[in-house]
Amino acid sequence: MKEMEYDRTACWCVFFKDNLLMQKLADGTCTLPAGQQLPVAPAKDQTVHRVTLPTGQQVYTFAIDYPVAETNQWMMTGLRASFDHLPLDAYKAAGKAYQILYWDLHSRYCPVCGTPTEQQTDIMKKCPHCGNELYPPISTAIIVLVRRGEEILLVHAHNFRGTFYGLVAGFLEAGETLEQCVRREVMEETGLCIRNITYFDSQPWPYPSGLMVGFFADYESGDIKLQKDELSAGAFYHRNNLPELPRKLSIARRLIDAWLEGKDTHTNR
Repeated sequence: MKEMEYDRTACWCVFFKDNLLMQKLADGTCTLPAGQQLPVAPAKDQTVHRVTLPTGQQVYTFAIDYPVAETNQWMMTGLRASFDHLPLDAYKAAGKAYQILYWDLHSRYCPVCGTPTEQQTDIMKKCPHCGNELYPPISTAIIVLVRRGEEILLVHAHNFRGTFYGLVAGFLEAGETLEQCVRREVMEETGLCIRNITYFDSQPWPYPSGLMVGFFADYESGDIKLQKDELSAGAFYHRNNLPELPRKLSIARRLIDAWLEGKDTHTNR
């Protein structure tokens, strides 16, 4: 790829590991750095990547090999925590940028023959030896809100970062439809049978490279039998007595909020 040129409106997503560089504003919020000059120097041998967003806007991203110390102008925070500091569009842009960096780090050598790969386009690398092409992988997972009258099924997984309760979720397996995955995950994790599976929405989940697909479903039968290696707790909770819930950035919280607001009627799957 030819060397890129940047204009004065170029927007930068700069990462040290999964920590994002943000520029402080006078009102106490933050924004992504912008300008023709790189805000800091990239790590040695690090590629500056052009990232095209779904809106058509382009941002640039690269990794650094040291954290930037907090000053009156700059601060760094984890990508997930940046949701509390950035406008939503900037947070989403940083999420896609991080996915591209993660792909770049894990696709430097051809998985077929071990030859160093060459960047051909913004989202494609090619092996010069065997011709194998590599694109950013997406790991698809389902997440489902199970209703039982005025109650919903909430669980706490061992890998949750905090004491909140969330929804049953899991990765799509080879050969499965999304609906089959929903049924299997609920059965495996809780022992329950469900019906009336309906699609809600989807959400890119850049931790590090996923797509969450959200569904509603209704309880059909069974008693809760938790998959102990995945879940530490789980039960049906009444809408008037909900435990601590996931943060607003997640599709899990959007599913719960939609149910609370009576917006959980979609086409059956």
